[in-house]
Amino acid sequence: MAARPAGGRLGEVTALREIRADYDAHTIALYQAYPPAIAVPAVAADRFVPPFSRGRMTWIKPSFRWLMHRSNWGRKPGQERVLEVRITRAGWERSLAGATLTTADPAALAGAAVHVQWDPERSLSGAALNHYSIQVGIGRAVIDELVDEWTVSVTDLTPRVRKIAELVRSGRTTQAARLLPAERRYPLEPSSARRLGMD
Repeated sequence: MAARPAGGRLGEVTALREIRADYDAHTIALYQAYPPAIAVPAVAADRFVPPFSRGRMTWIKPSFRWLMHRSNWGRKPGQERVLEVRITRAGWERSLAGATLTTADPAALAGAAVHVQWDPERSLSGAALNHYSIQVGIGRAVIDELVDEWTVSVTDLTPRVRKIAELVRSGRTTQAARLLPAERRYPLEPSSARRLGMD
């Protein structure tokens, strides 16, 4: 599949499906949006605590811009607080190793502990781009590991999100882009990449 221009560093290209994320040697940043009732105690505890529910699937996303599109920059009801959830890379890769694509046979998907879905990546303005961003659904069988073992920190990015959104609305997209997390291609084992439908 032909590569496409990326919105990242000069000369970098983006494949149709690849994981792009803000990561370091040990952790990866994922993004979620919640109401204050869930977000405030999570930030205080640096992990998810009640009323966060461990009894339902939770979706984690390494694409900041995709979540901005999904949450309308933290303005949708129930998604007013945008959180950066840093988890271990070991946990992230473990989740992907046991994941099933949402396009798989329904019987296989029903029994899967982790779901993976690919959605069009988004520009700063929310327009769909011609490459895809990954979402990972952590099911009840794995969610305890996410909360108790993998999570390193939970940070409230809402003030930063509001500043970026205001810059975008006022047409200052160059300034807005400077405040985005630095996402780059995430290295993944070839066998996992193939199973997840990556290029």
